[in-house]
Amino acid sequence: MAQTARRTRGVTIIDVAKQAGVSPMTVSRVINADSGVRDQTRERVNEAIRALNYKPNMMARSLVTSRELRIGVIYSNPSAAFMSDFLGGVFEEASARAAQLILLKGKDGKAPTPEAIEGLIASGVGGILLAPPLGEMPLVRQVLRAANLPVAVVGGTAPDAISVGIDNRRAAYDMTRHLIELGHRRLGFILGNPDQSASAERLSGFQEAVREAGTAEAQIAQGDFSYASGLVAGEQLLDAPTPPTAIFASNDDMAAAVVSVAHRRHLDVPADLTVTGFDDTTAAVTLWPPLTTIRQPVLELAAEALQLLIREMRAGTIAPAGEERSRVLQHVLVERQSTAPPARS
Repeated sequence: MAQTARRTRGVTIIDVAKQAGVSPMTVSRVINADSGVRDQTRERVNEAIRALNYKPNMMARSLVTSRELRIGVIYSNPSAAFMSDFLGGVFEEASARAAQLILLKGKDGKAPTPEAIEGLIASGVGGILLAPPLGEMPLVRQVLRAANLPVAVVGGTAPDAISVGIDNRRAAYDMTRHLIELGHRRLGFILGNPDQSASAERLSGFQEAVREAGTAEAQIAQGDFSYASGLVAGEQLLDAPTPPTAIFASNDDMAAAVVSVAHRRHLDVPADLTVTGFDDTTAAVTLWPPLTTIRQPVLELAAEALQLLIREMRAGTIAPAGEERSRVLQHVLVERQSTAPPARS
């Protein structure tokens, strides 16, 4: 029955891809004699072409080739500052490599529906780039896994995808040590979205530095990386019977919210309260005082992930997990005017 239907409509590149167990883009590369395809994969595709008696036409070949760098970018992040830098890095790299971007945005920090993601895939993209936290959402990964497309994840962990990020644990440790060296012993920490591995890693680095100090006390409040959650967490920490003298927020948006809370309470930052953030987005330098923060090279992370994704798309096969599919970029502790030694009691 299936063979009769195939003869009626003609064998397509999708039929060949299914027969060979590869993506349609890989079949296209074999047909166009792309040298980036592995010999074993090339032979498997050619066997499927012979078995199905597939006859590509020149128009179809031209169309598929023109879409080789058609990339889907899926994002949904409550931090507007982070997303501004992320998309800036993606657009710049895509422009340099003549790649076409198709954007899909989730609402209110949530993932797009499976139907929306499937629609993006059906539009003919050859790879997918995921902004945090989407790379760690099981439903998103399940839909993309079924599509058998190269996927790159920024700022998260995904064993079956390209991943690019920083050492979040070490970065948080470095910032906490900096606060302790300034003389702070009552430290507050605002946790990020509990569903993201980066949140747990930053908390781990903070706690490790506190344990090593021995004399430091820690208070922790829950946030979700949004400015609104930083307002709530900041109020909670400053309402404590013995409030912290320094608050380290897991991103700049939440740190900016803590500065706002301090100003409402007529607390001087940093004379009365030290505040630090994480990311070094535009939010860190558009308020007073400018934030001491961890510089996460968001533009570079996005550009690096797109580079690796394009390389894999051109190769025509999904590389095995390991160093070639993972990058850890360097963070930097940037000191500005939001930090100072604690005021004398």
